[in-house]
Amino acid sequence: MKSNRAAKKRFKVTGTGKVKREKAYRSHILTKKSNKRKRQLGKATLVSEQETRTVKRLIQA
Repeated sequence: MKSNRAAKKRFKVTGTGKVKREKAYRSHILTKKSNKRKRQLGKATLVSEQETRTVKRLIQA
């Protein structure tokens, strides 16, 4: 089965097998967002446990 190329560019698997992703809502309309919110959106986070299996199947990890 082919891997999903779009998903491969968006997700990375960590050493412990968790899936890392970037947060959304940081590209435009930034003036109304607080500095704290924008700073938090710049940090990567983990995919939820429920979605991890689905994402791993997409990226063939």
